[in-house]
Amino acid sequence: MSNTFTWKLLRRGKCLLLGAGLWITAATMQGQQKTSEPVPFMAKDATPQFEVATIKPTDPADGSQGFHTSGHRIFIENQSLSNLIKFAYAVHRAQIVDAPAWIDHERFDIKGVPDLPGSPDIKQVQQMLQKLLTERFQLKFHRDRRDLSIYAITVAKSGTKIKKSLGDPNGLPDQTGYGHGSQQTMKFTNNSMSDLCMGMQGYMDKPVVDNTGLPGRFDFTLTWTPEETATVDANAAPGVFTAFQEQLGLKLQPTKGPADVLVIEHAERPSEN
Repeated sequence: MSNTFTWKLLRRGKCLLLGAGLWITAATMQGQQKTSEPVPFMAKDATPQFEVATIKPTDPADGSQGFHTSGHRIFIENQSLSNLIKFAYAVHRAQIVDAPAWIDHERFDIKGVPDLPGSPDIKQVQQMLQKLLTERFQLKFHRDRRDLSIYAITVAKSGTKIKKSLGDPNGLPDQTGYGHGSQQTMKFTNNSMSDLCMGMQGYMDKPVVDNTGLPGRFDFTLTWTPEETATVDANAAPGVFTAFQEQLGLKLQPTKGPADVLVIEHAERPSEN
């Protein structure tokens, strides 16, 4: 099954896969606004919050899920609190510690609009959700560093093969990907190494940490065959670890090391409204 996602084209029917492994789609919600003009993006320095937001437990019969935007409206469908935290703070599930068990199992639907005009970009949606989690889920946590099982990205002995980006250093990173056959391709544009880590989180079973020391933004493409995918195609792309080294000049290594974590102090189920 093929799929596409991007950081930028939120109003053009694309999808976004955050590093937390969560989909955001910009397809029109419930068939609305099919003929309306696109809503302009918010100012980059805007710091919106939800002006109105309703939160309800997900219908158990609802099999669809996602993070959807349609112009000025946001619909978060069938998501656990752990998924909401993963999206809001761009972390892997393993980086959320000391949390109650229900945050993984109970699911919620959230509908709302921002308090500022325009369509929010991804970082602004994350900011909105952070505030909502604090106010409505009474989420409290502190940050810490702990030794975890991680995948560390380092520079290979042969040196990097990625090119410095010619894009705006202050512009948004773009990550566009698609599956074809048993392979997965990701095109990274104007990405820092931390952006690369976040983009790979959704494909890996452990947090991905940048240990390259490489500053700046880069443009590159990565094609690999997922390790769990069985293929007899002799021309298939290599596994992700080999692909990192051969195509990017980087090493992706399983190891144990310090990683940022969110230590959950308190969380509550939100009241219905």
